[in-house]
Amino acid sequence: MTPHFCTIVPPHLLEHLANSGNPAIAAAARRTLIADAGARTARVLPQTAVAVAPAEPGGTAKPRRTLYDAQRRTDLPGVQVRAEGEEPSGDATVNRAYTGLGATFELFLNAFGRDSIDGSGLPLLASVHYDEDYGNAFWNGEQMVFGDGDDEIFLDFTLPLDVIGHELTHGFTQYTANLEYFSQSGALNESVSDVFGSLVKQYALGHSAEQADWLIGEGLFHPNVQGAALRSMKAPGTAYDDDVLGKDPQPGHMDDYVRTGRDNGGVHINSGIPNHAFYLAATELGGNAWERAGQIWYDVMTGGTLTPETRFAEFARATTEAAKARYGDGEEIRAVLKAWDSVGVPTE
Repeated sequence: MTPHFCTIVPPHLLEHLANSGNPAIAAAARRTLIADAGARTARVLPQTAVAVAPAEPGGTAKPRRTLYDAQRRTDLPGVQVRAEGEEPSGDATVNRAYTGLGATFELFLNAFGRDSIDGSGLPLLASVHYDEDYGNAFWNGEQMVFGDGDDEIFLDFTLPLDVIGHELTHGFTQYTANLEYFSQSGALNESVSDVFGSLVKQYALGHSAEQADWLIGEGLFHPNVQGAALRSMKAPGTAYDDDVLGKDPQPGHMDDYVRTGRDNGGVHINSGIPNHAFYLAATELGGNAWERAGQIWYDVMTGGTLTPETRFAEFARATTEAAKARYGDGEEIRAVLKAWDSVGVPTE
């Protein structure tokens, strides 16, 4: 299994900020890009094998969280500051990360019967206060890492719960379909993280598909930024439109698919298409999105039918097959077929 370095903020957005006329914003963006390049090429050491009991019936498995403080440096993991079951820290960032890891664990366990992101009780590790003015969060193949933001464009990356869920879901994908982080398979990798990141937030808030905001990273931007979030699953391309940030470039239909050599073939841009398909399926079915639409996507990811190079049409067909296998020829498969047709992805 190949670990991937996966960030929540796409490089094209940081590159845009690096050319800003505001020296503070440009310097923070350049520093983040340099830190990302270093982290991307850093050797990720495999975790020491730990004997873990299988998940117990009735949702009684427990998370095993450990939080570290990187102390504004880039050496990982940093100094341990909170372990599973310990009292809250005096650091709100540490506590938000701890809670977010737990919320992600709870969704996978209670909605899908999965014990941690690997299905076998994998400990959940995270480092906060990474580097100085670091404007990103990432999964490096073995742990989560959060920056504090520059307080000009980005605030603390532990503030949005779905950012935590998004990055941990990269670990789930790594342990299941292991979608290659390039082109359409990479956009699917990003989309799956947005899907389950959104479901983590919806589950924690008790929001139905109709109540959910379907935004990824809402609350991450500084109040001066003209934007609601990093991405919108409901309306790709509308998440932000700001003089400094630029305009959200995500398409929501294959007619607008972006062909580019940047960002690993546009993985953060073209993910808007499968994102919108999930939103359409979930809202068509109504109720809690994790119960039927989420279950179908989960079945696809864990069903063993995907390859690392899976493309949109192959993934779409897999969702229709999963819907039929679990629910038969009912409204579930009709909702899934309609959703993919609406974004221009064939299912036959």
